[in-house]
Amino acid sequence: MLSDFYADLHIHIGRTWKGKPVKITGSKSLTLESILHTATMKKGLDIVGVIDCHSPEVLEEMAALLKENKLVELVGGGLRYRDTTLIPGVEIEVNDENCLGPLHVLAYFSSWQSMREFSIWMQHYVTNINLSTQRIACDVVTLQHKVHALNGIFIPAHVFTPFKSAYGKGVNESLAEVFDMDQIDAIELGLSSDTDMVKGISELTKYTFVTNSDAHSLGKMAREYQKIRMKEPTFDELRKALKEEDGREIVANYGLNPLLGKYHETACADCGYRTTEAPCTNCGGKHLVKGVAVRIKELTDTDQSLRYRPPYIHQIPLDFIPGIGKKTMEKLLSSFGTEMYILHEVTKEDLEKVVPTKIAELIDKGRNGLLSLSVGGGGEYGKIKTE
Repeated sequence: MLSDFYADLHIHIGRTWKGKPVKITGSKSLTLESILHTATMKKGLDIVGVIDCHSPEVLEEMAALLKENKLVELVGGGLRYRDTTLIPGVEIEVNDENCLGPLHVLAYFSSWQSMREFSIWMQHYVTNINLSTQRIACDVVTLQHKVHALNGIFIPAHVFTPFKSAYGKGVNESLAEVFDMDQIDAIELGLSSDTDMVKGISELTKYTFVTNSDAHSLGKMAREYQKIRMKEPTFDELRKALKEEDGREIVANYGLNPLLGKYHETACADCGYRTTEAPCTNCGGKHLVKGVAVRIKELTDTDQSLRYRPPYIHQIPLDFIPGIGKKTMEKLLSSFGTEMYILHEVTKEDLEKVVPTKIAELIDKGRNGLLSLSVGGGGEYGKIKTE
């Protein structure tokens, strides 16, 4: 029997259990165990992909959690922590001779052992195996083949963002310039794009789309995620869902309206002013950051969707909503359990019993994509208009 599960597959680790940095820009409170605790107790996520598990001290922490039975390896792959399955993964920067510029990719593995084996292999090609998103001294295709040799999953990361992504920096017109197209398991859209925007890029037709938070803090977990239909939340079932096999599939993607993305519109690289003209009329700067919307139009080669896609639901995370601070969030979680339950199950009437009517209305509009927004660009997120 198939059921639906919520998954966020791109969460960073800020620090190891011994306090050493992994993702330097990540929160110090973003440790492996705090991620797992938050996922299961506050967010209500059934699956999390933690993409800094290659770091030796993170592997050491995983081993300790396994020894203590806080983590349990599943027969179908993945590691169980209370109500959440951990899929260990890694984000890697590649800039080989075929790339126009650096790009990021994601790889996921079914077990502690396979993650450790990949980490041992990877340390021969990076300067510092302890840190997140390190540049690897091998080409993309070699990396793809290594990931799949270990029965892993390979996904190009946030493919449209202007910096360090496949379409943003890595290729001119096609992923085939860099990647083995048959060795891609899915495409991660990123925070400034959605399914409807990219439906006219024909080379993406055969790939499933995933939407993930790229969280650098506990609060940002599940700002984007997906609902996946599977038999159980395991690595093998996730792979089947990405390949749409045996009824397994992504039922819906949930994410920010692309207008909120900080690179949605073209803007001046020096001052952030929204403009398509260089020099910038605001500061005289001569360099522009091309907006995701503009880049997608350049890549679009058909005016119709070439396959069915699950709905992409524009949803505002609770901590984006004006008026929801720490105390209000604690009150909501105390009353209703998890953010997934609040976003998908709790009625507006029940919300009004716990928080002021105005906040309840904003939550209800936010989870139904009905809030007015200002457009993001130039490195600044768009904003929610409350007036």
